[in-house]
Amino acid sequence: MSDATEIFAKLKQDHDKHRELLDKLLETTGDSPERKELFTELTKELKSHAAAEEQALYSTMLRKPPTTGETRHSVAEHHEIDEALNDLAATDMSEGGWLTKFKSFDHRYRHHIEEEEDEHFPDFEEHLDEKDMEHMRKVFERRKREEKAEAEVTPEAKEDAKD
Repeated sequence: MSDATEIFAKLKQDHDKHRELLDKLLETTGDSPERKELFTELTKELKSHAAAEEQALYSTMLRKPPTTGETRHSVAEHHEIDEALNDLAATDMSEGGWLTKFKSFDHRYRHHIEEEEDEHFPDFEEHLDEKDMEHMRKVFERRKREEKAEAEVTPEAKEDAKD
């Protein structure tokens, strides 16, 4: 397995865990302890993954002109994902609106990770060298761990939830 393949395999492994959490959340109902626990886990996983991915992979890809467009697109989507998670956290889980928002979020997030896996990662791999690989190996897991420990689940007040 090449170093690049190893990095992308780690990212895909995270994506698979995210898909599993999304599936489990879709099976929950109301303001249940299970829904709260799964949403907390999903939020911390997504926020820490995105921060680590941005620092390890996307900071590298921004320095390579052929991939800056794809990179900026994914980073912008990370921002949208973060905003959607914050909005979900500010929405009452017992209301039907929460599930509606969550289903929309689920669709958008799955589209994002499929686009990364199917389009961006193969393109990125062509432009990575050993120095890039070393940087990504050193940064990804460390940053993910640090971010996960500090990730906030409910940074917005309920009155700030979007309609």
